[in-house]
Amino acid sequence: MAVLVVILVLLLIQTGYSQSVNHVNNTNIPIQRFCGSNAPENPYNFNKNRNSTFDQLRTNLLTNRELYARAQDLSGGDSVYALARCWNYLSVDECVACFDVAVSVFLNCQVGIDGAYVLFDNCFVRYEDFDDFYNNPDVQQDGDGTLYSSCGNQSSSHSILNFNQSVGEFLSEIRDVTPKISNLYVASARQITNVNTTVYAMAQCVESTNQAVCRTCMNAAYDKLNDCLPSTEGRFFDMGCFVRYSETQFFNDNQTIDITTVFKGTSSKVAIIAGALGGVSLLLIILVLLLLYLLRKKSSKKNEQDALDAEDLEGAIRYNYRDLKLATRNFSEENILGKGGFGEVFKATFEDMSVVAVKRLHVENTRAKTEFENEVKLISHVHHRNLVRLLGWSTKGSDLLLVLEYISNRSLDKFLWGQKKGTLNWTQRYEIIFGVARGLAHLHSEFHVKIIHRDIKSSNILLTDDFKPKIADFGLARFLPEDLTHISTKFAGTLGYTAPEYALHGLLSDKVDTYSFGIVILEIISGRRSTEVKSDQLSTDYLLENAWKLYEKKIHSNFIDKMLDLKQEQEQVMKIIEIALLCTQSPVSHRPTMSEVVLMLQEGQSLGKRQLTRPTFVNNQDRRIHIGSSRN
Repeated sequence: MAVLVVILVLLLIQTGYSQSVNHVNNTNIPIQRFCGSNAPENPYNFNKNRNSTFDQLRTNLLTNRELYARAQDLSGGDSVYALARCWNYLSVDECVACFDVAVSVFLNCQVGIDGAYVLFDNCFVRYEDFDDFYNNPDVQQDGDGTLYSSCGNQSSSHSILNFNQSVGEFLSEIRDVTPKISNLYVASARQITNVNTTVYAMAQCVESTNQAVCRTCMNAAYDKLNDCLPSTEGRFFDMGCFVRYSETQFFNDNQTIDITTVFKGTSSKVAIIAGALGGVSLLLIILVLLLLYLLRKKSSKKNEQDALDAEDLEGAIRYNYRDLKLATRNFSEENILGKGGFGEVFKATFEDMSVVAVKRLHVENTRAKTEFENEVKLISHVHHRNLVRLLGWSTKGSDLLLVLEYISNRSLDKFLWGQKKGTLNWTQRYEIIFGVARGLAHLHSEFHVKIIHRDIKSSNILLTDDFKPKIADFGLARFLPEDLTHISTKFAGTLGYTAPEYALHGLLSDKVDTYSFGIVILEIISGRRSTEVKSDQLSTDYLLENAWKLYEKKIHSNFIDKMLDLKQEQEQVMKIIEIALLCTQSPVSHRPTMSEVVLMLQEGQSLGKRQLTRPTFVNNQDRRIHIGSSRN
């Protein structure tokens, strides 16, 4: 039925479906698209769920008469999440027409669990096997974060100098005004009198964002489009906004706003305020200044909430402390999910039955305050399917609260040596290894700054209902400046997982996370703790040393957890043990980057020409170093 509807709409488009301005012209030509390639285990069921979300989206657009819709279908264990977004100058019928053509494009895509998206001049449609992208998109992007930008092939026939100056000023105003409008959307026309032409421009930030994010996106769009001049048209799109300008009209005259009124309105308010202040008496001015002084003095004594600049918290909201207290049943013992050095993590259930995790830090010491601010600022900016998502925060007195997405299966260590020991099969363990690698690669090389987690361990890896991993606990995370390979800092982390150069000398780099990840791989494969001793008649070895000795003897298959029922996978597991040992190499330069690790895991690569040498072993009890000789 859905396919028939698409065909009918395509016929309508070809026969001239239009209004005053033909918004749907060329809608059947995608300006950017991506089709996933990783086939799901059950392609038929995944395809069925995907088509179900398409039907839901179309129904929601038509029924709600809106230009944005979301849908999902999780049947049979194959999760599909989708959205459709149209620009605000369209009618609902035009939006649905654009959506239908997008669906026809998807029908030509191979069904892949890594999702797909298609961008047209009038709409954007996307589906994935995870839901993080609704508010925090994660797509394949260029190095500067832009998903798509283009400049027209035709240059203005008018005076280039005048055209560039006038249109540049127009785009600058569009950039500045859009974040100030309540719906973050502008469509405007500008008569360029000195060259006798009209330029049309529109900008729209996504409905789930805030002014700060919109402003960042608009700045990036302006930089790209200003470089297009003197082209007669240009387009910019990333997952935060869509901006377009053209000498050809693409929205109706009655859909424009005069953006100069926004600036005039602001100026008028300033003038009124200034006039009122000018008319008050000297005594009133003195009282106001005194009040400001008292407020400033009071604000200097406030707790950590003042250190959290709203500009730094992208998407994170401030929760009501009382609501969190009720949702955790007054932070009751039975609601505790876990405990750390500075506080606890609680399960919180709100009245609408939605569930979150609340991390409560106690601020009797400076380090806890620093950890709280650090974690809020870092994870409010970082979004990835394999990283725990920050929802918001709250403070009261000595309590600092982080509100995080609730991960039902809790931490990985419970499945390796806790009550659920032995319940993970090899496929699940591999997906956990691969997912953690992708999350770390995102922190190290796919974000706009390099972030080092510093405390990668099995208890900081949480598992979703379908055993997808999410890295948690960013309290110790640090930025690494682009121009530095490492920094020197005081040790903070967990012995048994920490690289020797950091534990002993305080040398911190992204390769510290790589080392910790190698240890976690060994734990996942063996089912043993990093600090667990493997004893026999000849020696007492910790996990890494035991793995190395078995590898030296070419019998590292003996390292594999006896509870794993391996059939054809043993060779793959042995290769991944070798990758884990590669991650723990010394010196640091011998370790791969996490992006390289992802490729090795994804493509089933062996070590190739790399030669493993004996790792540096750190005794966890007294930090003595035992350095072995190099071996080929």
